[in-house]
Amino acid sequence: MVQQPVDASADDAHWSVPDQMIGQDAPGRLVFEEFVASRGPALVRLARGLLRDPYLAEDVVQDVLGKALLQWDRVSAANDVDAYVRRMVVNACTSWFRRAARRERATDSVLVLDTPSGDGAENRADREQLIALLRRLPAKQQAVLVLRHYEGLPDSEIAVLMKCSEVTVRSNAHRGLAKLRDMLTTAPV
Repeated sequence: MVQQPVDASADDAHWSVPDQMIGQDAPGRLVFEEFVASRGPALVRLARGLLRDPYLAEDVVQDVLGKALLQWDRVSAANDVDAYVRRMVVNACTSWFRRAARRERATDSVLVLDTPSGDGAENRADREQLIALLRRLPAKQQAVLVLRHYEGLPDSEIAVLMKCSEVTVRSNAHRGLAKLRDMLTTAPV
């Protein structure tokens, strides 16, 4: 059997993917889908640490991923795509805070539930109280503490994400932790 040369017409060229493009942004946006599948839950955790409402956090991440998809060529060209998208999430959360500061919203002021229980409810209540106090910090201090303690990022990566120096990251972390300690000692039990 004699093989004939393949005639690559315009229609065939659209469907063929060169070897050097495998693993990159192919026509089916495989890389974006892989990125969302692998990093999506971490992005939602990051947003939940920065925002009060977990459903709002999911909405913010969804909006950010929608913007990233529309500009995937530019986003995927970044040196560290994960850091780029995390920065987009932090910026989106900060924008939401700025918008939220201009509108009134009724909220519960109860920080800790009074229901005693031995099934771990105390730990959850302590965690909820800590998160509620964390959300009362200024945006930069809150972002640094969430990125450091919830995401486990080193100060150097946080500095790149927040576009500031490592010294600024450390000072924001120090001030934020000091404020948290102060709020914990003055918070009603």
